[in-house]
Amino acid sequence: MEHLINDRTANIEISGIRKFFNMVGGTEGMISLTIGQPDFPTPEHVKAAGIKAIHDDFTMYTHNAGMIELRKAAAEYYLKKYDIVYDPDSEVIITSGASEAIDIAFRTILDWDSEVILPGPVYPGYEPIIRLCGAKPIYADTTRNGFKMTVDVIKPYITNRTRCIVLPYPSNPTGVSLSEKELYEISELLRDKDIFILADEIYSEIVYERPHTSIAKFLKEKTIVINGLSKSHSMTGWRIGMLYTFNNIAKHIIKVHQYNVTCATSISQMAALEALTAGIDDALPMRAEYRKRRDYVYNRLTEMGFDVVKPEGAFYFFVKIPVSGIKSFDFALSLAHEAKVAVVPGSAFSSLGEGYFRLSFAYSMDTLEEGLNRIENYLMEVSK
Repeated sequence: MEHLINDRTANIEISGIRKFFNMVGGTEGMISLTIGQPDFPTPEHVKAAGIKAIHDDFTMYTHNAGMIELRKAAAEYYLKKYDIVYDPDSEVIITSGASEAIDIAFRTILDWDSEVILPGPVYPGYEPIIRLCGAKPIYADTTRNGFKMTVDVIKPYITNRTRCIVLPYPSNPTGVSLSEKELYEISELLRDKDIFILADEIYSEIVYERPHTSIAKFLKEKTIVINGLSKSHSMTGWRIGMLYTFNNIAKHIIKVHQYNVTCATSISQMAALEALTAGIDDALPMRAEYRKRRDYVYNRLTEMGFDVVKPEGAFYFFVKIPVSGIKSFDFALSLAHEAKVAVVPGSAFSSLGEGYFRLSFAYSMDTLEEGLNRIENYLMEVSK
């Protein structure tokens, strides 16, 4: 019966990140620097709120868009953190993780043969959804621009089919972000064009050089903001995302969300309410620790002679492979077999990631130190 499977589904593949992790993750003695999973536990007070919700039998459906108390807290969060006003009644949707928010946004705005401009390299979770919608991903080459998708990079890729531009900053896999000036320039470029912006801001609280700025500050009426608590509050498994957008767009997205999941889990919503109120600054101590790790890894990588851009946010390095003529998958596989260190091949982040690998520093200092020692020894061996 496989021949009856929808062609668009049959032709997409499992994420290259997960594929490589599954391939080498079970090897004895392997140090994995692959997954973007914070190594901090969910804050105790947030867990307590979830446990209380269970004991209080708060296990029913909520409003499709999420509890109004949570939507108010989410709106207040964006006002306090990023100075943007959203109406909790009509412009905020609580989703089952940021991934669902991306899915329902694309399914709402994309038609057959629409084009979506993405920075390349980029997180691999966008392309499959775009293709499932019958639309076409267009990768803008950022490799010669410090991995930044600025106005000059975007312009050549805009056509009369362009429906959306994705701005995933701070970036997975590169860790770069866009300045307020760069975002404003993009907003001016798109102000008079019928093009949506999907701003994936899941790492907005994990920033090191300057506070995060959302492009919605300049062009709210065309921007769909994606955020969530997975990275900021180490709540990946709770599956709470937040979608913010202008009410004329949100009223259509909520229909797709309703028929997709009905509502986000009520227990996780109660934990999220605690995270966004009493825990509004829970990310700050985690951010401070990530900064220490970033600086340590950056110094080690540069001392080894790697060509790297210092991350401004998130918790990844996108590292140029120093060995010429080797594919990123082959390099990562060799590193895993010979040094027992797992990283993600750059090709997992589109063809523009070829020649690089991604290293996550969302791990303890001990793990990072041992992993980098092994990488250094591996390089010394292959250079003989």
